[in-house]
Amino acid sequence: MKFFTIEEANKLLPKVRLILLEIRNCHATTASLRETARAAANSARLGGGGMEGGTTYVNSLYKLNELTRELDNLGIQIKDYSRGLIDFPAMRGGRVILLCWQLGEGSEIEWWHDIEAGFTGRRRL
Repeated sequence: MKFFTIEEANKLLPKVRLILLEIRNCHATTASLRETARAAANSARLGGGGMEGGTTYVNSLYKLNELTRELDNLGIQIKDYSRGLIDFPAMRGGRVILLCWQLGEGSEIEWWHDIEAGFTGRRRL
C-alpha cells in the first residue's frame, strides 16, 4: 500500500479530478443502461439477443474499468463512482488513516478519517 503525504495527494488532485469526472460520466452511462442490459441478458438465455445502446454500455464499462485501474495504480482508493469520492492512504500518529476528498470540494484535501470510520467519520485536518 502506498502512503501519501498531504502535499503529494494535493499535487495529484488536478489529474485525479479529470479522471473522476470521466468516471462519473461513464458510471452515469452504464447506470442509465443497466436495466436494458439485464433485459438483454435475460433474452439471450432464451435465444434472443441484442441491445439498443449495447456498444455504448460495453464501452462505458470498459472505460470505467480502465479509469478505476488508473486510480488504483496511483495508490488511490475510489469509494463512490457517482460522487467522485476517493481516499488517499496516509500515516498519522503512527497509524494508517485515509485522506478523504470528493468532486466539488476545493483544490486541496481538508478531511481525513480512520479506516473503520468511513465518510461519516470525516474530520478536518
